[in-house]
Amino acid sequence: MNTISYFADEQKRRSLLLLSLFHVFIITISNYLVQIAFEIKMPFSEMTIPTTWGTFTFPFIFLATDLTVRVFGADLARKIIFAVMLPALAVSYVVSVIFFEGQFQGFSTLAEFNFFVFRIALASFAGYVVGQLMDIFVFNHLRKGKAWWLAPASSTIFGSLIDTFVFFAVAFYQSSDEYMAEHWFTIGTVDYFFKLFVSLLLFLPLYGILLNLLIKKLNLTVK
Repeated sequence: MNTISYFADEQKRRSLLLLSLFHVFIITISNYLVQIAFEIKMPFSEMTIPTTWGTFTFPFIFLATDLTVRVFGADLARKIIFAVMLPALAVSYVVSVIFFEGQFQGFSTLAEFNFFVFRIALASFAGYVVGQLMDIFVFNHLRKGKAWWLAPASSTIFGSLIDTFVFFAVAFYQSSDEYMAEHWFTIGTVDYFFKLFVSLLLFLPLYGILLNLLIKKLNLTVK
């Protein structure tokens, strides 16, 4: 192996490691933030819409997945998902128990099993796996199109839909949290449309920028 090829492979390995850690980080922080609900007051009316802070962080996962598929291929993207899902489940549970409902509870709380938090972590696990596999499936079938934005936009629309409602159903249907048990479908619907708004308005242009940077840095041809 020549020196140029060696350094190229090292850059790829580092990129894949960083992508995997990024997945774990976003899943963990989103599981923490989804415990913190708030309401958005609609302009020119008294209507309020319930949502959570996790709505604004999880779309980063779809950005990372679509970049992985585009640069490294669908097979490698699936391997990343299966590699990070169990560590993400464990880390999410630990962090969410220690910082339950946004407040530091102390490390002693880990001595007792928190079923409410476990449901959230398990829901994230299920939603992440199903949603990301859907995202990869859609993206992989559309990435050869002439319009670069079609694949990430379409995969986000379908992947987010599956991920969002799997997550909220598993986490909050008949939950011990009365507010979330009553409003999970409404919050999930709002969450989905906010994800689409944030993803298509902000992350789609960011996807194009990061894709070009990765291609130049790693000297790759997109797949």
